Amino acid sequence: MPGPSRAQLAEPAETGHLLDEPDAWSAFSRPLHQPGCWESHLVIKGMHCAACALTVEEALRGVPGVSEASVSAGSRRARVLWQADRVQPSDWMEAVRRAGYHVLPANDAFASERRRKETRQALWRWAVAGFCMMQVMMYAWPAYVAEPGDLSAEMEQLLRWASWVLTLPVLLFSCGPFFTAALRDVLQRRVSMDLPVALGIGITFVVSTMGTFEPQGIFGREVYFDSLTMFVFFLLTGRWLEQRLRERTAGALDALMNRLPDSVLRQRADGGFERVAVRRLRSGDVLRVLPGEAFPADGVVIEGETLADEALLTGESRPLPRGVGAAVIAGSHNLSAAVGVRVECTGADTRFAQIVALMEQTAISRPQLAQLADRLARPFLIGVLLAAGGAAAWWWPQDPGHALMVAVAVLVVTCPCALSLATPAAMLAAAGTLARQGVLVRRLGGLEALAQVDMVVFDKTGTLTRDALVLQSVRIREGEDRAQVLAMAMALAQQSLHPVSRALLAAGQGEGVQAWLAQEVQEMAGQGLRGLARPPEGQGAVTALRLGSQTHCGVTVNVPDSPHAVLADAQGWLATFAFGEDLRPDARAAVTALQARGIAVSLLSGDAASAVASVAAQLGIREARGGCTPQDKLAFLQAAQRQGRKVAVVGDGLNDGPVLAGAHVSFAFGQAVPLAQAQADFVVLGDRLASVSDAMLLAQRTLRIVRQNLAWALGYNAACVPLAVAGYLPAWLAGLGMAASSLLVVLNALRLAGGWRGKETI
Repeated sequence: MPGPSRAQLAEPAETGHLLDEPDAWSAFSRPLHQPGCWESHLVIKGMHCAACALTVEEALRGVPGVSEASVSAGSRRARVLWQADRVQPSDWMEAVRRAGYHVLPANDAFASERRRKETRQALWRWAVAGFCMMQVMMYAWPAYVAEPGDLSAEMEQLLRWASWVLTLPVLLFSCGPFFTAALRDVLQRRVSMDLPVALGIGITFVVSTMGTFEPQGIFGREVYFDSLTMFVFFLLTGRWLEQRLRERTAGALDALMNRLPDSVLRQRADGGFERVAVRRLRSGDVLRVLPGEAFPADGVVIEGETLADEALLTGESRPLPRGVGAAVIAGSHNLSAAVGVRVECTGADTRFAQIVALMEQTAISRPQLAQLADRLARPFLIGVLLAAGGAAAWWWPQDPGHALMVAVAVLVVTCPCALSLATPAAMLAAAGTLARQGVLVRRLGGLEALAQVDMVVFDKTGTLTRDALVLQSVRIREGEDRAQVLAMAMALAQQSLHPVSRALLAAGQGEGVQAWLAQEVQEMAGQGLRGLARPPEGQGAVTALRLGSQTHCGVTVNVPDSPHAVLADAQGWLATFAFGEDLRPDARAAVTALQARGIAVSLLSGDAASAVASVAAQLGIREARGGCTPQDKLAFLQAAQRQGRKVAVVGDGLNDGPVLAGAHVSFAFGQAVPLAQAQADFVVLGDRLASVSDAMLLAQRTLRIVRQNLAWALGYNAACVPLAVAGYLPAWLAGLGMAASSLLVVLNALRLAGGWRGKETI
C-alpha cells in the first residue's frame, strides 16, 4: 500500500487518518527494539526560544502513550518515543498543534518547500514594516527639528494621523506572528518571548493612538509611531537574519538528512524502466541512476562506470570511481554517467539511514550549558514582566506616557533569545562542520567534554591499524628470483579469501607482478593451500606448490612471530613471507600532533604484547599494553580518571563498549561497527585518524565561542536593563538591541560553520 504524499505528511490535521496507517510510519519514524515502540523525529515550526521548546515538550509528554519527548530550541527539532498500541501519530501531532505550533516530519522534503514559503512571507512582513517605517519617520521628522511655533497644532495633528494610518499595516500584517503567539500563550496560561514583545507593541500603539485621538489627554503630549515601526522593523530584520543563519549553521545536518531522491528508475520485467517512489524499492531491484541523482539505496554497480560523491557520508572529499562490482551507498551522488545498480539494502537497513538516525539524535540533544539556559528562560521571562510593571508603576506619577514607554523598553530589551541561543547555535555549527568532514556527533555535550581532554587512549586493531595485513618481508631460497617466487605464491593465494592470501595477492599486484596460472587448487582449513602452477606465458613445467604453515608444507624453518606463510615446492622450502598490520597512513602524524599539544597518548589492545609493542614503537607511543580484556581497559581508564585525567577513548566499537561508555568522551570508527549500536560520542565515518585531533581543536574553539556568547548575552542584559528601567533607552533602540544581541550570538557561532579543519585561530 503506498504511503501518504509529502503534502499530506506536511498537513496532518487534514489527513490525520493517513498518518495512523502503519504503512505510513516509516516515512517519519523507525521501530525500536522494544515491541511496539517507535521513534519519530519532527521539525517544529513557530518556536523562537527555550520557553517554546519547554511548552512543546510538555504538550508531547502529556499525551498518553508518549513515553519520552525532547525538543531543541536551537535546531527546532523534536524526538518522540511512542507506543503504537496506546497512541497514534495524529494524536501527539494534534497535541503540538493545540499548543500553537506546526509539526512536520524531519526528513520530509516538503519541509524545505514549507520553509521557503515561510521565508517569502517573512520577507513580505519585513518589507512592509520597512516601507512604512520610512514613511512614518518622514512624518515624525518635523516634530524633532521644528522650533517652538514653527509647527501649527493642525499640521502636527495631520502628521500624527498620517503616521497612525501608516502604522496600521505594520500592526495588522507585519506584527501578525507576535500577536498570534502571544494570544496562544495567554489562552494556555504560559509565557514565551513573544508575549513581552507583543505587549510592548500593543502598549506603544494604544498609547500613541490615544495621543492621536485625544491630543489634550494624559497621553497626548507625544506619540511613538516612529519608535513602534522602527523596533518592529528591527525585530523582523533580526529574526529573519537569525533564521537564515541558524539554518546555515545546521546546514550539513539538513543536507545529509534530505539527500535521498523522491523517485528513481526501476527496471520492469520486460527490460524497460519505470519511475517509482523510493519507498517501493526492494532488495534485488535493478535501477538506472542518472548523472546528478543520488543513489537511493545501498547496492552494487552492474553496468557502467561513474564517479560518486560520498563527502557527506564518509568524509572523503574527492569523487570516487565506481565501476562494475563496486559498492555504492544510499545518499551518495552519481556525478558523471548513468549506471545500472542492483539494490542490496533499502530503508532503515542502509548505512545512510543509520547516519541519519545519529544526526537526528544530535539535532535534539542539549548540552548542559544549554539545559541550564533553557531552565532559566521561563522564570526570566516572568521576571521581565514583573520588572516592566514595576518600572511603569515607578514612573507613572511623573508622566503616564513616559511610564508606559519605559515598560515597553524593558519588555523588549530583555528578551532571553541571545542567552537561549548562545550554546546550541555554536554546538550545532560545530556539529555541522564535523559532519562535512566525516565525523558524526552523537551527543552535543560531547563537544563540551572533548574540549577538556588531556589524555587519549587508542585501541589498536581497526583503529590505529586497518583490518588488512601487509607484506613486510620476503626470505627466499638461494638462487631464486623474488618476483618469480611471489608470482608462484600468488597463483595459489588468489584462490583463497584468507587474510594472509589477500595480503599476499595485494602485495604482488602492487609490485606489478603477474601471477602464475594455477589448477587443481585445494584449501585445507587452518593449514593452507596446495595445487599446480605454471608460468603465465604457458611455457615452462608445471610445478606442484604448497602455501601455508610449515607443517602443511612439510618443512622445518625459522619463522617470525608475526603472521606469516611458507611456500614450498618439490625440492622443499622455497620462501617465507612475513606480514604485519597495516597502519593507517596518518596514524603517526595524528599521534605526534596530540603529543605536541601536551596530550598523553596510550595504547591498549587485546592482541599479543609483542604485536602491540611493535605498533607502539612505530608510532612513538611510550605507554602500551597488550593482552587487555575489556575489563582491563576499563580498569586502566578508571585509574586515570581517579588521577584527575580527562580521557578520550578511540576504538573500533566492536569490543570496546564498556570503555567507550565509561570514558569522558569517546570515538568509534564507523566502518567497523553498525552505527546504531555504537557507544561513542563521536563516530568517524572515514579512515582519518587526524579527525580525532581536528575534532578536539574544534571543540576547544567551540567552547571559547560559547563562553563569548554567554558573556555577551549576560553582559548585554546587565547593561541594558538598568538603562531601560531608568528611562534612558527608547523603545526603538531597545528593539534594535534585542535584534542585534541574538544576531551577534548567531554570527559568532557561524564562524564555526564552514571551511574549518584543524585551525586553532579564532
